[in-house]
Amino acid sequence: MNIWTDYKRIPLPDLLSFIVDNRGKTVPTADDGNHVLIATNCIRNENLYPSYEKVRLLSEETYQNWFRAHPVPGDIIFVCKGTPGRTCMVPDPIDFCIAQDMIALRSNPALIYNRFLLVVLRSRSIQEQITNTSVGDVIPHFKKQFLNQLLIPVPPMEVQRKIGDLYFTLVLKEELNKRINDNLEQQAAAYFYHQFIVNADPSWKEGTISDLGTVIGGSTPSKSKPEYYTDNGIAWITPKDLSVDKSKFISHGADDITELGLRNSSASIMPEGTVLFSSRAPIGYIAIADGEVTTNQGFKSVVPNSNVGTAFVYYFLKNVLPTIENMASGSTFKEISGSAMRTVPAKIPDDERLQDFSDFCNPLFQQQRTLEAENRTLAALRDSLLPKLMSGELDVSELDL
Repeated sequence: MNIWTDYKRIPLPDLLSFIVDNRGKTVPTADDGNHVLIATNCIRNENLYPSYEKVRLLSEETYQNWFRAHPVPGDIIFVCKGTPGRTCMVPDPIDFCIAQDMIALRSNPALIYNRFLLVVLRSRSIQEQITNTSVGDVIPHFKKQFLNQLLIPVPPMEVQRKIGDLYFTLVLKEELNKRINDNLEQQAAAYFYHQFIVNADPSWKEGTISDLGTVIGGSTPSKSKPEYYTDNGIAWITPKDLSVDKSKFISHGADDITELGLRNSSASIMPEGTVLFSSRAPIGYIAIADGEVTTNQGFKSVVPNSNVGTAFVYYFLKNVLPTIENMASGSTFKEISGSAMRTVPAKIPDDERLQDFSDFCNPLFQQQRTLEAENRTLAALRDSLLPKLMSGELDVSELDL
C-alpha cells in the first residue's frame, strides 16, 4: 500500500490533542537559572532530540509564570520561523523550555502515533509543502494557520507503529553514537589541555605552525570544464562539505575531481591524517582526512610532521583558533592567507610528550572513525528505506523489529 495515496489524509491539527504555543512576546532571560530555553538552531531534522548549541537560562519565577504551557515527553517541536519545518522529538525527561519561533505538537494517540507523525513531517513531500507555503522573503515564516494545509496520511495504527519505530530505532542509534563520540572528544580535548596548556614545559622552544607540519592551500578546477569533475574520483573537499557533514573524519565531499582536473589546477593530493582547516567563509571548520584528499581554495590544511602527529595538530588548531581569526584580513569576508597561517605561533613540545599524546588519542580516534562510519550507514539505510515503505515499494508487514 502507498501511504500517500491509499489512506485518508487528515489536516494536521485534527490529529493533535494540544499545541504548545508560547509565541508572541519575548521571554525574560537571566544570567543564571535552573531552566534552559532553547533556540530554533537547536532543532535539526538529522537529530532525534534538540541539541544545545544556543541556549539561554530562565529564573524559576519565569518558568512558572510566564509560559502558557510547556512541552511534555513525546511532543514534537516544530520550527515556525527562520527554518520552518525543522522538527525534533521531546525527550524523557525533558530539560528545556520553548518560546519564540517554535511550537510543540502533541499527537492524539487514538489517531496518530507520534513517531510516525515525526516521519511524515520530515518527509520530502511535507517539507517541500512547508517551504512553498512559508511567507517572508528575508526570514521565512510558517504561520500557525498554515498547519491546516498539511494533510497527513493516516494508515492503520499497526502500520504507523512499524514505520515510526523503525525510524526511531535508526535515528536513536545515530544519536547514541554521536553522544559517545562527543564524550571521546571531550576526553581528548581535556588531555590536550592538561598536557600542553596546564603543564606546558617552559623549556619548549618557540616556533610556528610550520614547525608542526606543512601548510597547503587548495584550488578549484575550472567549473566551466565538466570533464574536471566526477562522482567517483579524487576526493575534493569544500568548507560546505564540513558544514553539512559535521564529521571529524572526512573522505569525500559533494564533488570529486578527475586526474585531468587535478593536473589543470594547483590543488594537491594530501595524505590520510592531514588536518583540514577552512581559512575563509567561515574560518575554523576543522576535520581530519580519512584517506587521500584535495580541497578547494577555502582551506589552509596542515600535513603533520611524523614526530608531531595528527592528534596534536588537530587540537592545536582548535586551541589557537581565536589567534588565527585575529590574524585574518579582508573587506568582503575574513581570510587567513597561507603566508600568515605559516607564522601562527606555536610552542614545540618534546617528542616524548607528543608521542604520549598520540598514543592516548589513537584508540579514541579509531573508535570515533568507526562510529561515524556506522552513522553514515544508518543514515543511508534510513533515507533509502523509509521512502520505500511510505510509497509501498516495500511491504510494511515484512518489518520485524
